[in-house]
Amino acid sequence: MTAVTVLGLGEAGRLYALGLAEAGADVRGYDPYTDARDAGIRQFDSLAESVDGTDLAISLVGAAAARSVAEQILPLLPSNAVFADFNTAGPEDKAALAELSAGYGVALVDVAVMAPVPRAGSRTPLLVSGTAADRFAALMEGFGTPVETVPGAPGAAAGRKLLRSVFMKGLAGLVLECRAAGKAAGAEEWLLAEIAGELGPDGPDLVARLLQGSETHAVRRAHEVADSLAYLRGLGTPAWMTEGTFSWLSALAADGTGPT
Repeated sequence: MTAVTVLGLGEAGRLYALGLAEAGADVRGYDPYTDARDAGIRQFDSLAESVDGTDLAISLVGAAAARSVAEQILPLLPSNAVFADFNTAGPEDKAALAELSAGYGVALVDVAVMAPVPRAGSRTPLLVSGTAADRFAALMEGFGTPVETVPGAPGAAAGRKLLRSVFMKGLAGLVLECRAAGKAAGAEEWLLAEIAGELGPDGPDLVARLLQGSETHAVRRAHEVADSLAYLRGLGTPAWMTEGTFSWLSALAADGTGPT
């Protein structure tokens, strides 16, 4: 049985832990700030115990804590384990983690989660890059997770996700701006219906998800768009739309509602 350690048992971590366990993995959880035992997760109080003999360690602790957690776990991981960083960050951050991991002789893979985890749990589509990408893909596909490998070192998958975020978060920013303008003009419902119609049969649900998701996850998404902005600037391409998206999400993060 494949042993998988999930580091970070927030919403996404819990869903991965439960989904992988249901798919047949020997799942261990670790999170010093959250107790997920009531959810049915086998959680350890000791980081060393949680990774003892593990085949795959998944970090879902958030970009701000990713390096500090890596520094704690890498000396404890078996040399044949794969360390998978699922946290959304820029390519340079992922490359720095890979360099740190290499110093301990542990293979790190850069994993980009390509859709909201609550929709499909551990079966959410993933992109992965790094020298152990094929090993990681084989492990996860064995549990029913769709994985696409991206050529290149850690950071390549992160870059692809940030490019996609330019569109997806930009679409959300555009809908937010249209809603505000429609409300000011007394035509909010009409305008949102027009937008939904242009987006096809699933348009109404998509518009609702874009609005609700932006409001619920504004802080995290603002950080993601900030990373996208930095990536675009590094590429030397215009980022006019993404700057507007960042303004909208930052406003939502600041007061929970944004300008309406």
